[in-house]
Amino acid sequence: MNEAEILNLKPQLEQGLDTLGLSLTSEQVSRLMHYLGLLNKWNQIYNLTAIRDPQEMLVKHLLDSLVVVPHLRGETFIDVGTGGGLPGIPLAICFPDKRIDLLDSNSKKTRFLIQAKGELGLTNTKVLHQRVEEYRPQPLYDGVISRAFASLNDMVTWTQDLLHPAGYWWAMKAQKETEEFRDLPIWVEVDTIIELKVPGLDAQRRLIQMHKRSGASSAQS
Repeated sequence: MNEAEILNLKPQLEQGLDTLGLSLTSEQVSRLMHYLGLLNKWNQIYNLTAIRDPQEMLVKHLLDSLVVVPHLRGETFIDVGTGGGLPGIPLAICFPDKRIDLLDSNSKKTRFLIQAKGELGLTNTKVLHQRVEEYRPQPLYDGVISRAFASLNDMVTWTQDLLHPAGYWWAMKAQKETEEFRDLPIWVEVDTIIELKVPGLDAQRRLIQMHKRSGASSAQS
């Protein structure tokens, strides 16, 4: 699919945004479409995602990322294991006044992220080529978000030093894997499980919000 054909998907994106109740400017919509074009172009070389069809990317990547927008709280976020920038880049476009940093240990993917950041003119994000367990930011983030971690336990354990004590983890999950909750450390509490509906996608999606228990120590895990 060439650039002109990808631009023909814009009405589907706008319809999806309307369904989600998101009012974005024409510039933000254009940036989302530009990002979709970049993802499609670089994917042919860097294998950023197993999805090859731009229309599927629009639904399973862009809208799937933006569906969490109404549920996020805070001013600074980090997308860990962001891969090709999901959900971080769509969120950075949607939240120009918030900080949305992108972290991944894969050098090919971070090269793409740096290119995308420049082409999209994103000034509210930093690309971090680093292993998550080695990153020690100051100040800490209000929120840690990911749609790529294999387990909730890995996510909270490896990112505990990134999160402000009053902050939240947001794990985007494709399936109802209730057994994962039994493996969470004692110092983590699940606040809420939000069932999500992605426009155009007939599949389960959920957002799991968690926080550090007050007075609990990670050493208790």
